Amino acid sequence: MPLTSSWVASANSADTDFPLNNLPYGVFSTPSLEARCGVAIGDMILDMEACEEQGIIDLTDEPLFDVPFWNELMEQGPAVWTALRNRLGDLLAEGTRDRALIEPHLVPMGEATLHLPLVVSEYTDFYAGRHHATNVGTMFRGAENALPSNWLHIPIGYNGRASSVVVSGTDIRRPWGQLKSPDHDTPAFLPSRRFDLELEMGAIVGMSSDGPITVDEADAAIFGYVLLNDWSARDIQAWEYQPLGPFQAKATATSISPWIVTKAALDPFRTSTPEREFELLDHLKDTGPMLYDIDLTVTLAPDGKPATTIAQTNFKEMYYSSAQQLAHHSTSGCPMNVGDLLGSGTISGPSKHARGSLLELSWGGKEPLTLDTGETRTFLEDGDTLTLAGHATGDGYRIGFGTCTGTLQPALKDPYAR
Repeated sequence: MPLTSSWVASANSADTDFPLNNLPYGVFSTPSLEARCGVAIGDMILDMEACEEQGIIDLTDEPLFDVPFWNELMEQGPAVWTALRNRLGDLLAEGTRDRALIEPHLVPMGEATLHLPLVVSEYTDFYAGRHHATNVGTMFRGAENALPSNWLHIPIGYNGRASSVVVSGTDIRRPWGQLKSPDHDTPAFLPSRRFDLELEMGAIVGMSSDGPITVDEADAAIFGYVLLNDWSARDIQAWEYQPLGPFQAKATATSISPWIVTKAALDPFRTSTPEREFELLDHLKDTGPMLYDIDLTVTLAPDGKPATTIAQTNFKEMYYSSAQQLAHHSTSGCPMNVGDLLGSGTISGPSKHARGSLLELSWGGKEPLTLDTGETRTFLEDGDTLTLAGHATGDGYRIGFGTCTGTLQPALKDPYAR
């Protein structure tokens, strides 16, 4: 599919994340506008609340954009999702007769503050990248026992904290926790010393369900995707994860990019999951290409210094698609809600430079990573800024997510001071 031209000139650049082919959804504010829904087009944001108030966007009997989140639209279902995308495409396309109606409601992106684009109902994080799981398993159990016996049959996951999901640009505070050194018999309560990032994608559920759903139904229920950084305290995790898995190590924060890229925008970039070592059970079998060819990068910038690209990989490296993860999540009858967020799990590739966490890049701290500044890292240091970026490449355009950034702040001197 080639670039679709827009009368918004900046949307026609091959370098923008936001051509007319994309039209991602976010929430923004300016000094003169309270937080509201917006659509990115080139270097501008279309004010959806204003468009609805003026009758330019009129999809249902009740307003959808009088609130600063996209859940109201999600609840309308795929037919309305498609209607909105088609209407926006018509309004913003080159040659439209509606330019004079729309132009007053465009806001320069440089003047806007971006906010969390949805109300996150619940958050589940998966462990569905084979290269990552193999690397981590090899470090802790040896190559012969790297993958648990269930891993090639079901997408492994855990329930996280929706309350700690934050938008890109939010500072992250180094957490305190209970740490256990192999040199001591008892643990100590200290700031995490092995704080890490995890490069992931997040799938946003746009349709509720109250019982098991098929992989195809799950795919239809996904509204869109965001970049996701699952911040992880590896030392807290190492002490707590047996026998029930991650808990406080993953509760500090989860950062997501501010723009929801719709499934429709990503459809041209669908690709298949990897070849299976074992055939999946019927309820999880692949029914078509359900992964996406999305190039991903991670950069690390020490406090006030230039950034180094520390990882480059692709979303197509996942072993299970988001649709398979959602279908598996529903098998117990667990209700899935509009606004649920599913983290893909760390996205790593086969080469060292394609590893999506410092745990892997430094091989558990044994092989320090050298930055372009000459500094080394095993895990994150205070002041480090992590930036995740990603895009799919089309014919003369790309579909991007913006960036997902966070800067690590020092731990509180006394976490219980009041």
